[in-house]
Amino acid sequence: MPIHRRATVLAAAAVALATVAGPAFAQAKLKVAAIYTVPVEQQWVSRIDKALKAAVARGEIEYVFSENVSNADYERVMRSYAEKGHQLIVGEAFAVEAAARKVAKDYPKTAFLLGSSGKPQAPNFGVFDNYIQEPAYLTGMIAAGMSKSHKIGMVGGFPIPEVNRLMNAFMAGAREVNPKTEFMVSFINSWFDPPKAKEAAFAMIDKGADVMYAERFGVSDAAKERKVLAIGNVIDTQAQYPDTVVASALWNMEPTIDLAIKEVKAGKFKADDYGVYSTMKHKGSELAPLGTFQSKVPADLMAKVKAKEQAIRDGKFAVKVDDAQPKPSAK
Repeated sequence: MPIHRRATVLAAAAVALATVAGPAFAQAKLKVAAIYTVPVEQQWVSRIDKALKAAVARGEIEYVFSENVSNADYERVMRSYAEKGHQLIVGEAFAVEAAARKVAKDYPKTAFLLGSSGKPQAPNFGVFDNYIQEPAYLTGMIAAGMSKSHKIGMVGGFPIPEVNRLMNAFMAGAREVNPKTEFMVSFINSWFDPPKAKEAAFAMIDKGADVMYAERFGVSDAAKERKVLAIGNVIDTQAQYPDTVVASALWNMEPTIDLAIKEVKAGKFKADDYGVYSTMKHKGSELAPLGTFQSKVPADLMAKVKAKEQAIRDGKFAVKVDDAQPKPSAK
Protein backbone atom coordinates (compact mmCIF):
# COMPACT_ATOMS: atom_id res chain seq x y z
CA MET A 1 0.00 0.00 0.00
CA PRO A 2 1.13 3.63 -0.42
CA ILE A 3 3.18 5.14 2.38
CA HIS A 4 0.75 5.64 5.21
CA ARG A 5 -0.50 9.08 6.15
CA ARG A 6 1.10 8.71 9.59
CA ALA A 7 4.50 8.91 7.94
CA THR A 8 3.46 12.14 6.26
CA VAL A 9 2.28 13.63 9.54
CA LEU A 10 5.50 12.71 11.34
CA ALA A 11 7.58 14.00 8.47
CA ALA A 12 5.75 17.31 8.50
CA ALA A 13 6.33 17.62 12.22
CA ALA A 14 10.03 16.88 11.75
CA VAL A 15 10.30 19.57 9.04
CA ALA A 16 8.55 22.07 11.30
CA LEU A 17 10.95 21.35 14.14
CA ALA A 18 13.94 21.63 11.83
CA THR A 19 12.71 25.00 10.53
CA VAL A 20 12.35 26.34 14.05
CA ALA A 21 15.72 25.05 15.18
CA GLY A 22 17.61 26.21 12.14
CA PRO A 23 19.66 24.48 9.40
CA ALA A 24 22.59 23.45 11.61
CA PHE A 25 20.30 21.67 14.06
CA ALA A 26 18.39 19.95 11.25
CA GLN A 27 21.58 18.66 9.65
CA ALA A 28 22.70 17.12 12.92
CA LYS A 29 19.69 14.83 12.98
CA LEU A 30 19.83 11.40 11.41
CA LYS A 31 17.01 10.59 9.00
CA VAL A 32 15.44 7.28 10.03
CA ALA A 33 12.55 5.43 8.43
CA ALA A 34 10.77 2.29 9.59
CA ILE A 35 8.60 -0.14 7.65
CA TYR A 36 6.06 -2.29 9.46
CA THR A 37 3.88 -5.03 7.98
CA VAL A 38 1.37 -4.72 10.83
CA PRO A 39 -0.26 -1.85 12.75
CA VAL A 40 2.28 0.08 14.79
CA GLU A 41 0.28 -0.80 17.92
CA GLN A 42 1.12 -4.50 17.47
CA GLN A 43 3.38 -5.80 20.27
CA TRP A 44 6.57 -6.48 18.34
CA VAL A 45 6.81 -3.36 16.18
CA SER A 46 5.51 -1.12 18.97
CA ARG A 47 8.79 -1.74 20.81
CA ILE A 48 10.82 -0.56 17.80
CA ASP A 49 8.57 2.47 17.44
CA LYS A 50 8.94 3.30 21.14
CA ALA A 51 12.74 3.21 20.95
CA LEU A 52 12.81 5.38 17.83
CA LYS A 53 10.42 7.92 19.34
CA ALA A 54 12.69 8.16 22.37
CA ALA A 55 15.53 9.11 20.02
CA VAL A 56 13.26 11.74 18.45
CA ALA A 57 12.51 13.15 21.90
CA ARG A 58 16.27 13.44 22.53
CA GLY A 59 16.64 15.41 19.32
CA GLU A 60 18.88 12.79 17.69
CA ILE A 61 16.79 11.73 14.71
CA GLU A 62 13.99 12.56 12.34
CA TYR A 63 11.66 9.57 12.13
CA VAL A 64 8.94 8.51 9.73
CA PHE A 65 7.28 5.13 9.31
CA SER A 66 4.87 3.16 7.18
CA GLU A 67 2.58 0.55 8.74
CA ASN A 68 0.42 -2.24 7.32
CA VAL A 69 2.78 -2.58 4.37
CA SER A 70 2.01 -5.75 2.43
CA ASN A 71 4.80 -8.19 1.63
CA ALA A 72 4.32 -7.47 -2.07
CA ASP A 73 4.81 -3.74 -1.48
CA TYR A 74 7.67 -3.95 1.02
CA GLU A 75 10.49 -3.63 -1.53
CA ARG A 76 8.92 -0.56 -3.14
CA VAL A 77 8.56 1.21 0.21
CA MET A 78 12.16 0.36 1.14
CA ARG A 79 13.42 1.80 -2.11
CA SER A 80 11.30 4.90 -1.70
CA TYR A 81 12.83 5.67 1.69
CA ALA A 82 16.35 4.96 0.43
CA GLU A 83 15.82 7.27 -2.54
CA LYS A 84 14.61 10.03 -0.22
CA GLY A 85 17.89 9.94 1.65
CA HIS A 86 16.99 8.19 4.86
CA GLN A 87 20.29 7.07 6.34
CA LEU A 88 18.90 4.27 8.52
CA ILE A 89 15.99 2.04 7.55
CA VAL A 90 14.49 -0.25 10.19
CA GLY A 91 11.84 -2.93 9.89
CA GLU A 92 11.12 -6.64 9.80
CA ALA A 93 12.22 -8.77 6.85
CA PHE A 94 11.01 -12.20 7.96
CA ALA A 95 8.61 -12.69 5.05
CA VAL A 96 10.54 -10.59 2.54
CA GLU A 97 14.17 -11.63 3.08
CA ALA A 98 15.16 -11.84 -0.59
CA ALA A 99 13.57 -8.53 -1.55
CA ALA A 100 14.97 -6.65 1.47
CA ARG A 101 18.48 -7.94 0.89
CA LYS A 102 18.25 -7.00 -2.77
CA VAL A 103 17.38 -3.42 -1.87
CA ALA A 104 20.28 -3.26 0.59
CA LYS A 105 22.69 -4.30 -2.18
CA ASP A 106 21.38 -1.54 -4.41
CA TYR A 107 21.90 1.13 -1.72
CA PRO A 108 25.27 0.30 -0.12
CA LYS A 109 25.56 3.73 1.54
CA THR A 110 22.27 3.30 3.40
CA ALA A 111 22.20 1.42 6.71
CA PHE A 112 19.56 -1.28 7.02
CA LEU A 113 18.65 -2.86 10.35
CA LEU A 114 15.92 -5.45 10.03
CA GLY A 115 14.39 -8.18 12.11
CA SER A 116 15.51 -11.34 10.38
CA SER A 117 16.03 -15.06 10.82
CA GLY A 118 19.03 -14.82 8.53
CA LYS A 119 22.59 -13.63 8.90
CA PRO A 120 23.97 -10.11 8.40
CA GLN A 121 24.77 -9.21 4.80
CA ALA A 122 27.86 -7.12 4.15
CA PRO A 123 28.37 -4.26 3.98
CA ASN A 124 25.16 -2.61 5.26
CA PHE A 125 22.44 -5.13 6.21
CA GLY A 126 22.37 -5.65 9.97
CA VAL A 127 19.89 -7.98 11.66
CA PHE A 128 18.21 -8.19 15.06
CA ASP A 129 15.66 -10.36 16.79
CA ASN A 130 13.69 -10.56 20.01
CA TYR A 131 16.06 -12.71 22.05
CA ILE A 132 13.98 -12.37 25.19
CA GLN A 133 14.03 -16.05 26.08
CA GLU A 134 15.48 -15.23 29.51
CA PRO A 135 12.48 -13.35 30.91
CA ALA A 136 10.21 -15.78 29.03
CA TYR A 137 11.75 -18.57 31.12
CA LEU A 138 11.04 -16.60 34.28
CA THR A 139 7.40 -16.03 33.31
CA GLY A 140 7.09 -19.76 32.69
CA MET A 141 8.17 -20.38 36.27
CA ILE A 142 5.51 -17.98 37.50
CA ALA A 143 2.85 -19.52 35.26
CA ALA A 144 3.44 -23.05 36.54
CA GLY A 145 3.45 -21.86 40.12
CA MET A 146 0.12 -20.06 39.66
CA SER A 147 -1.65 -22.83 37.75
CA LYS A 148 -4.01 -25.02 39.76
CA SER A 149 -5.04 -27.32 36.91
CA HIS A 150 -1.40 -27.74 35.82
CA LYS A 151 -2.57 -27.07 32.26
CA ILE A 152 -1.28 -24.07 30.36
CA GLY A 153 -2.54 -22.86 26.97
CA MET A 154 -0.19 -21.21 24.46
CA VAL A 155 -1.32 -19.27 21.39
CA GLY A 156 1.33 -18.05 18.95
CA GLY A 157 1.43 -16.29 15.60
CA PHE A 158 3.57 -18.45 13.32
CA PRO A 159 5.82 -21.39 14.32
CA ILE A 160 9.01 -19.59 13.32
CA PRO A 161 12.23 -19.28 15.37
CA GLU A 162 11.32 -15.86 16.78
CA VAL A 163 8.16 -17.29 18.34
CA ASN A 164 9.32 -20.84 19.01
CA ARG A 165 12.32 -19.86 21.14
CA LEU A 166 10.15 -17.84 23.51
CA MET A 167 7.53 -20.55 23.83
CA ASN A 168 10.18 -23.21 24.45
CA ALA A 169 11.89 -21.06 27.08
CA PHE A 170 8.55 -20.42 28.77
CA MET A 171 7.79 -24.14 28.80
CA ALA A 172 11.24 -24.95 30.22
CA GLY A 173 10.74 -22.45 33.02
CA ALA A 174 7.33 -23.90 33.82
CA ARG A 175 8.72 -27.43 33.96
CA GLU A 176 11.41 -26.33 36.41
CA VAL A 177 8.68 -25.41 38.89
CA ASN A 178 6.32 -28.25 37.99
CA PRO A 179 7.63 -31.06 35.74
CA LYS A 180 4.08 -32.37 35.35
CA THR A 181 2.79 -29.20 33.69
CA GLU A 182 0.83 -29.94 30.50
CA PHE A 183 0.81 -27.59 27.52
CA MET A 184 -1.67 -26.93 24.75
CA VAL A 185 -0.04 -25.19 21.77
CA SER A 186 -1.72 -23.49 18.83
CA PHE A 187 -0.64 -21.09 16.05
CA ILE A 188 -3.06 -18.74 14.30
CA ASN A 189 -0.81 -18.18 11.26
CA SER A 190 -1.13 -14.42 11.52
CA TRP A 191 0.78 -11.65 13.24
CA PHE A 192 -2.34 -9.66 13.99
CA ASP A 193 -5.72 -11.36 14.25
CA PRO A 194 -7.04 -10.84 17.80
CA PRO A 195 -10.42 -12.53 17.15
CA LYS A 196 -8.73 -15.69 15.87
CA ALA A 197 -6.29 -15.74 18.80
CA LYS A 198 -9.17 -15.24 21.19
CA GLU A 199 -11.08 -18.20 19.80
CA ALA A 200 -8.00 -20.41 20.00
CA ALA A 201 -7.60 -19.41 23.63
CA PHE A 202 -11.25 -20.14 24.42
CA ALA A 203 -10.79 -23.68 23.08
CA MET A 204 -7.84 -24.28 25.42
CA ILE A 205 -9.60 -22.81 28.44
CA ASP A 206 -12.55 -25.09 27.72
CA LYS A 207 -10.11 -28.01 27.96
CA GLY A 208 -8.87 -27.00 31.38
CA ALA A 209 -6.12 -24.42 30.86
CA ASP A 210 -6.17 -21.94 33.74
CA VAL A 211 -3.13 -19.92 32.62
CA MET A 212 -2.71 -18.64 29.05
CA TYR A 213 0.53 -17.62 27.37
CA ALA A 214 -0.47 -14.57 25.34
CA GLU A 215 2.07 -14.46 22.53
CA ARG A 216 -0.57 -12.69 20.40
CA PHE A 217 -3.18 -10.01 21.02
CA GLY A 218 -6.60 -11.46 21.79
CA VAL A 219 -5.45 -14.16 24.20
CA SER A 220 -5.59 -11.96 27.29
CA ASP A 221 -9.10 -10.88 26.30
CA ALA A 222 -10.21 -14.52 26.31
CA ALA A 223 -8.50 -15.09 29.66
CA LYS A 224 -10.21 -12.03 31.14
CA GLU A 225 -13.64 -13.14 29.95
CA ARG A 226 -13.21 -16.66 31.31
CA LYS A 227 -11.57 -15.42 34.52
CA VAL A 228 -8.30 -17.32 34.11
CA LEU A 229 -4.77 -15.91 34.22
CA ALA A 230 -2.50 -14.80 31.39
CA ILE A 231 1.20 -14.25 30.82
CA GLY A 232 2.22 -11.38 28.55
CA ASN A 233 4.89 -11.27 25.88
CA VAL A 234 7.07 -8.43 24.51
CA ILE A 235 4.98 -5.66 26.09
CA ASP A 236 3.44 -5.12 29.53
CA THR A 237 -0.36 -5.05 29.31
CA GLN A 238 -1.14 -5.39 32.98
CA ALA A 239 -2.59 -1.89 33.12
CA GLN A 240 -5.21 -3.07 30.63
CA TYR A 241 -5.72 -6.45 32.36
CA PRO A 242 -5.05 -5.81 36.08
CA ASP A 243 -6.86 -8.95 37.23
CA THR A 244 -5.62 -11.19 34.41
CA VAL A 245 -1.99 -10.60 33.35
CA VAL A 246 0.29 -11.90 36.09
CA ALA A 247 3.65 -11.18 34.50
CA SER A 248 5.24 -10.39 31.15
CA ALA A 249 8.54 -10.87 29.37
CA LEU A 250 9.38 -7.32 28.34
CA TRP A 251 11.42 -6.47 25.25
CA ASN A 252 13.43 -3.24 25.28
CA MET A 253 14.61 -2.19 21.82
CA GLU A 254 16.45 0.89 23.05
CA PRO A 255 19.90 -0.78 23.37
CA THR A 256 19.65 -2.05 19.78
CA ILE A 257 18.27 1.14 18.25
CA ASP A 258 20.55 3.47 20.20
CA LEU A 259 23.66 1.55 19.14
CA ALA A 260 22.59 1.52 15.49
CA ILE A 261 21.98 5.28 15.53
CA LYS A 262 25.37 5.85 17.16
CA GLU A 263 27.15 3.68 14.58
CA VAL A 264 25.45 5.32 11.60
CA LYS A 265 26.24 8.81 12.92
CA ALA A 266 29.88 7.82 13.39
CA GLY A 267 30.04 6.31 9.92
CA LYS A 268 30.85 2.93 11.45
CA PHE A 269 27.64 0.99 10.78
CA LYS A 270 28.31 -2.45 9.37
CA ALA A 271 26.56 -5.77 8.85
CA ASP A 272 26.34 -7.09 12.40
CA ASP A 273 23.97 -9.30 14.34
CA TYR A 274 22.37 -7.05 16.95
CA GLY A 275 20.40 -9.89 18.54
CA VAL A 276 22.58 -10.01 21.64
CA TYR A 277 21.39 -6.53 22.62
CA SER A 278 17.94 -7.99 23.35
CA THR A 279 19.31 -10.06 26.24
CA MET A 280 19.06 -9.14 29.90
CA LYS A 281 22.80 -8.54 30.10
CA HIS A 282 22.41 -5.54 27.78
CA LYS A 283 19.10 -4.44 29.33
CA GLY A 284 17.32 -5.47 26.15
CA SER A 285 14.80 -7.54 28.08
CA GLU A 286 13.46 -7.96 31.57
CA LEU A 287 10.70 -9.40 33.70
CA ALA A 288 8.03 -6.72 33.88
CA PRO A 289 6.88 -5.59 37.34
CA LEU A 290 4.14 -7.79 38.82
CA GLY A 291 2.05 -4.76 39.69
CA THR A 292 -1.36 -5.85 40.96
CA PHE A 293 -0.07 -9.42 41.36
CA GLN A 294 2.84 -8.40 43.60
CA SER A 295 1.08 -9.75 46.69
CA LYS A 296 -0.79 -12.52 44.89
CA VAL A 297 2.18 -14.54 43.67
CA PRO A 298 3.43 -16.80 46.51
CA ALA A 299 6.59 -15.50 48.17
CA ASP A 300 8.40 -18.82 47.89
CA LEU A 301 7.69 -18.93 44.15
CA MET A 302 9.01 -15.40 43.64
CA ALA A 303 12.10 -16.27 45.66
CA LYS A 304 12.84 -19.04 43.14
CA VAL A 305 12.20 -16.68 40.24
CA LYS A 306 14.46 -13.97 41.68
CA ALA A 307 17.22 -16.49 42.35
CA LYS A 308 17.02 -17.72 38.76
CA GLU A 309 16.99 -14.16 37.45
CA GLN A 310 20.15 -13.38 39.40
CA ALA A 311 21.80 -16.55 38.14
CA ILE A 312 21.04 -15.44 34.57
CA ARG A 313 22.45 -11.96 35.18
CA ASP A 314 25.56 -13.44 36.82
CA GLY A 315 26.13 -15.77 33.88
CA LYS A 316 25.63 -18.84 36.07
CA PHE A 317 22.54 -20.02 34.19
CA ALA A 318 21.90 -19.85 30.45
CA VAL A 319 18.43 -20.21 29.01
CA LYS A 320 18.61 -22.55 26.04
CA VAL A 321 17.79 -21.02 22.67
CA ASP A 322 15.51 -23.63 21.11
CA ASP A 323 14.06 -22.55 17.76
CA ALA A 324 12.23 -25.83 17.10
CA GLN A 325 8.45 -25.78 16.95
CA PRO A 326 7.11 -26.45 20.47
CA LYS A 327 5.11 -29.62 20.90
CA PRO A 328 1.94 -29.84 22.97
CA SER A 329 1.79 -32.30 25.83
CA ALA A 330 -1.95 -32.08 26.41
CA LYS A 331 -4.83 -32.73 24.04
